[in-house]
Amino acid sequence: MGRYARAFGLLCLAGTAQAHDIKLSTWNLDWLTVRPAGDPAIPPDVGRRTDQDFARLAAYARRLNADVVAFQEVDGPAVARRVFPTDAYRLFLTDDPVSQRVGLAVRGDIAVTVNPELTALNVTGPQASHPLRGGLDMTLREGSATLRVLVVHLKTGCWDQPLTQKAYSCPTLRQQFAVLDDWVLERQDEGEAFVILGDFNRRLTLADPMMQVLEADAPMTLTTAGHASPCWGGEYFIDHILLGNAARQWLVPDSLRVMLYRDAKEEDRARLSDHCPVSVTLRLPDDPARAGG
Repeated sequence: MGRYARAFGLLCLAGTAQAHDIKLSTWNLDWLTVRPAGDPAIPPDVGRRTDQDFARLAAYARRLNADVVAFQEVDGPAVARRVFPTDAYRLFLTDDPVSQRVGLAVRGDIAVTVNPELTALNVTGPQASHPLRGGLDMTLREGSATLRVLVVHLKTGCWDQPLTQKAYSCPTLRQQFAVLDDWVLERQDEGEAFVILGDFNRRLTLADPMMQVLEADAPMTLTTAGHASPCWGGEYFIDHILLGNAARQWLVPDSLRVMLYRDAKEEDRARLSDHCPVSVTLRLPDDPARAGG
């Protein structure tokens, strides 16, 4: 397999202020856990990784070499450390009482502020037999630029059905997009550069009604728009990176990448992940006021 899939012609940068780049990635690690077989929190058909599997994932993380990695489906910080070692990253995870938690791995030289979790994404309520995942809400500071980051893993099943669909988990996903829209409106009111990234479990396009819910209140850049993912032989994107406010101007043109599992075979999918890391590069200005901030 080739190492990367390139994307084409996204946005031109605005302004001429001195800037520096950060690589921002999202990676669903597919039921990453060390719980034993038979644990009631894990479906019986979920396989368990060996030490060799964890070592391979850590090697892919090193090759990814991202400054910030949003991850999903990770069963706690101890498991996350086996992929993102603490000598390279600081780790932040939600406090959700679920085994598929979302989190963020951040390089040590990037300043971080932890904001309250977006627990409203659990639209079924905390007492549900299968509660949904909340969102991890962070603020990153690099130089004088700040970026608000929301990591999500939304309800599965409503891949591209219309908003009127009553089945396939679509009513639940609509509720979650309404929660995202409220969060975006707050970012608009505060004038913050922001990114929402993670596993949306939706084949978002610019014409998708779910995407239009968000764009009705705030112009956004869907970095995966117009592209298909080469992950495991080719598929539509359900892992997305959405940029808003000044972050739209910070996107480096043609920087969308999908890191493939080099030398992996189809039978390795369950031992690695059924998702591939998706990345973009942002060029953060030292003076945001001169570059759309």
